[in-house]
Amino acid sequence: MGSVSEPQSPKASPASTGGAGERAFRWLTSGAGLVVVAAVVLIGVFLIVQAVPSLIANHANFFTSAQFNTGDANNLMFGIRDLLVVTLLSSLMALAIAMPVGLGIALFLTQYTPSRLARPFAFVIGVLAAVPSIVYGLWGILVLAPVIEPFAQFLQTYLGWFFLFSPGNISPVLTGTIFTAGIILAIMILPIITATTQEVFRQTPRFQIEAAQALGATRWEVIRMAVLPYGRSGFIAASMLGLGRALGETIAILLVIRASTSPSHGSLFDGGYTFASLIASAASEFSQPLPTGAYIAAGLVLFVLTFVVNAIARVVAGGKVNG
Repeated sequence: MGSVSEPQSPKASPASTGGAGERAFRWLTSGAGLVVVAAVVLIGVFLIVQAVPSLIANHANFFTSAQFNTGDANNLMFGIRDLLVVTLLSSLMALAIAMPVGLGIALFLTQYTPSRLARPFAFVIGVLAAVPSIVYGLWGILVLAPVIEPFAQFLQTYLGWFFLFSPGNISPVLTGTIFTAGIILAIMILPIITATTQEVFRQTPRFQIEAAQALGATRWEVIRMAVLPYGRSGFIAASMLGLGRALGETIAILLVIRASTSPSHGSLFDGGYTFASLIASAASEFSQPLPTGAYIAAGLVLFVLTFVVNAIARVVAGGKVNG
């Protein structure tokens, strides 16, 4: 009689193994995403819980008052008007400088420079992002500010009729102003705008470029008809990310802009505090709940402002991808 073969235990098929691995990887990535979302929500909840008692005890209008007096816990009087003005002026000035410069550098590296030269240039631009903020601040107040002071004097003398260039609240001292801070911030956000825009321009479909060249277009016409229309939304998204970076800058701004006890005039030659620099300057005094909550309320406004700017950047970038 023939021998009867023993039954063999079933082996997991490659398909079932792959399915289990796929599910595990999906749960892992989903969990990582939820951790980020939960962290943002918890930060927002913490800021709101800590800020509400101080906002209730505030004896000034939070949005329109220019004073920020938290010395007496029983008589809090604080507002964000000047903080908002200084923050927006410095950040928008930085954006106005960095956007055209970043666009020009990105076009130069992707459309005019050979790849063997583009890489070293891109590396040099990227090094700017690695410089610590405190180094930017020291360089800005000790080196840059005295150099640009004659130009600042020229603007204030001949264009002082325009509110942005009118005498500021620390005039005639022009070395520690929003004007100087805006230039420093422009240098700091330039790598973000340049690197992101450069990558978007490199993804321009080759057939669009070749179609424009087949029509006899010059290099500039190829850029205008193919590269810029394709990369416009990516450039805008990169600029919004740079703006978000500028809004939250702390140490460099704290070192560059001189504090002022006078209200802001909306001039680039004003001094004062941004949201971030004010909180950093008073961090050592966070000992009582209500005065501390006043600074947390200012931080909540900065959190919302930065979140909105970055959300706009994501929407713009997502619209480009989906389009």
